[in-house]
Amino acid sequence: MKADIAEGVCGDVVYKSVYQDLAPKLRNFLYYRTGNAENAGDIVQECFLRLWENCAKVLPEKAGGWLFKVGENIFFKQKAREKVALKYEWRQQGPEPVYASPQEELEEREFQAQLEAALEALPDGAREVFLMNRMDGLKYREIAELLGISQKAVEKRMHRALASLRELHPGI
Repeated sequence: MKADIAEGVCGDVVYKSVYQDLAPKLRNFLYYRTGNAENAGDIVQECFLRLWENCAKVLPEKAGGWLFKVGENIFFKQKAREKVALKYEWRQQGPEPVYASPQEELEEREFQAQLEAALEALPDGAREVFLMNRMDGLKYREIAELLGISQKAVEKRMHRALASLRELHPGI
């Protein structure tokens, strides 16, 4: 094992083992972040490519943290590029939609702010399950498979999310 540590994760056996252990977990984590299985898979490939390029610098026991950090960084860079693209696209399309009244616009913005605050207040696991179910339209079984947990755990997290939302923000 000392030889493996000396060369980081460069050895075929060590790299394959790291891939088999961490790729599904990383894919699930990135799927939760991106909401898109294909994009999550692409980021996982990019992470493992970067791991191979830096294999001598990464110890096997640190590979998980390194991969998750690289994956998160790639995700944030993609989001930043998307924001720029959306701003440009918005300028091409014209101004925001016109509301019937300033009051209606204010109410919509307040509701969006309340919803975002309510979602941020949820525990990570509950928020993850809630968003995957309500925003992505995934069934509990699909969520369980993606997260590597039981369907019962998904049901409990969803119940916890809904109860917290009702308690913290009854108007939502």
